Amino acid sequence: MTASSFPGGTSLSHLDVYADAAPDGICGGSPHMHLVSTEAYVVISGEGALQTIDADGFRETALTAGSVVWFTPGTIHRAVNRGDLRVVVLMSNAGLPEAGDAVMTFPAEIVADPAAYAEAASLGDENERAERASARRDLAVTGFEALRDAVVAGDRAALEAFHAAAGALVRDRAEAWGDLVRERPLAQAEQSLALAEAVASGSVTHLADARVHQAVPSVRERGFGMCGRLRTYDVTDGDVTDGDVTDRVTDEENDR
Repeated sequence: MTASSFPGGTSLSHLDVYADAAPDGICGGSPHMHLVSTEAYVVISGEGALQTIDADGFRETALTAGSVVWFTPGTIHRAVNRGDLRVVVLMSNAGLPEAGDAVMTFPAEIVADPAAYAEAASLGDENERAERASARRDLAVTGFEALRDAVVAGDRAALEAFHAAAGALVRDRAEAWGDLVRERPLAQAEQSLALAEAVASGSVTHLADARVHQAVPSVRERGFGMCGRLRTYDVTDGDVTDGDVTDRVTDEENDR
């Protein structure tokens, strides 16, 4: 039996949503979207909201302890903290968000310029991280407000332009995403299918290999993510570590 990653080839992290206020007076994280991955929040404490822009327009979903909400690729989302908001985040396609499947809602001219985007997204060195995390959040909020206001007014042109610019921004790195999907969620699905077919044929030999697995906490304690301070876990059985577990993760993908 092959090594088992976390169910479904997903990744897992613990998120303390930023509690400082953006220029609009709202406390929370950096608005952004994923191009391929679906994300889920399981709220474990506190109060807040999830502000989103999707195919149905702009909306705000209240979050309290016990809330479960998930959002599909292309959903621009902003985590809002109204009091000690803490979330367990499940992300599909483990490793893919860390490989570039996230674009923050910086103003249009920055998203359209890869060099400008990389500079705005960078957290710099260890001593700059807190300050730069707030600065990039504030910049992303500026772009988010423009997109939100246009959508609320019935104009989706700016949103469509953001989608196109985001796709162009990540196009080159996306060439490797297929391999990640095949190695993780697809491999797990194929393994489950093989086991189901084995049981249907009368074979249960794989049950002799049953094992308990325990996640390894991240090496870097509470890294600076897009939405807040992150504590990630290695749930890949020693394969490739996830999120903020190692310094190999690029600054702009330090998210959920």
